[in-house]
Amino acid sequence: MIEKTFPITEKLLANGLKSTQKLFELLSAEYEHLKQKIDPVVLTSLATNKKDTVFQLEQFSKQLGQVLATEKLLINHDGVISYFSKATTVGINVSKSSQCWQEITTLLKKCQLLNEQNGASIDLLSRHTQRSLQILRGRSQLTTTYGPDGTTRSELFSHTLISV
Repeated sequence: MIEKTFPITEKLLANGLKSTQKLFELLSAEYEHLKQKIDPVVLTSLATNKKDTVFQLEQFSKQLGQVLATEKLLINHDGVISYFSKATTVGINVSKSSQCWQEITTLLKKCQLLNEQNGASIDLLSRHTQRSLQILRGRSQLTTTYGPDGTTRSELFSHTLISV
């Protein structure tokens, strides 16, 4: 059976690598953009492209999982390694596909790190923006308190500094 699934797997891995490279490029662009300046239009475009690319990677993962299931292997990294081993035992050259898989896993680790860094940057910028809005509205950092019923409420003595 592996003789029939291997050509499919080769194509899947090649497409998966392209999608992974695209995701890495998008996350890198987002990282650089967050470091330099904030342009909501560019960030929105990057987010849309990332969403589409992640969808492609999810499809890749499902299809690869189907191939592994067909071969009765675990649907994880170890399953892919077992798949290559199984293919080798029947005389299939897996060097190109194995290299492709290694590149995918290496890039995905880099993507995860970049995504975490970008998320932290976005969180920090969001908190900074919220704090700036509080200052403009005349609210101190300690103005929000909890009432007896557990709901939040703002200090009654705040006043607006600037109005647009």
